[in-house]
Amino acid sequence: MSDRKLALAFVFVWFFAGGIAHFVFTASFLRIVPPYVPFPLAAVYVSGIFELLGAAGILVPRTRALAGAGLIALTICVTPANVYTWMHPALFPGISRSLLGARLALQVLLIAGIWWSTRSRKH
Repeated sequence: MSDRKLALAFVFVWFFAGGIAHFVFTASFLRIVPPYVPFPLAAVYVSGIFELLGAAGILVPRTRALAGAGLIALTICVTPANVYTWMHPALFPGISRSLLGARLALQVLLIAGIWWSTRSRKH
C-alpha cells in the first residue's frame, strides 16, 4: 500500500470513527463546545454528520478532492473547541495541558494529511 493510500485510510478512519462518536458520546463532545457557540447540541450533531459525509466522500475518487476540502474546512471550524479545552484545562481534569496542546498541533498535521491524501497526483 502506498503512503498516500495509507494516509487516506487514516483520514477515513479518523473521520468515520469521529463522526460516529459524535452520536455515541454526545455528552463528551458537548463538554468541549465553547460557551459562545449557539445551539451546542446541533453543532455536535451537524459536525458529526459532516465528518461522516467527508469520510464517505474521500472513498470515491471523483469526489475525493472536494470531500478533502470539506474536511479541511470542518477541521478548521472545530479548532476553537480544541483551543477552548487548552485554555481551560481545569474544566477537563485528568487530561494534561500538554496533551490538550498536542491536540492543537495534531490539527495542523491532520489538515496536511487530508490535503496530501485527497489531491490527485496531477496537482
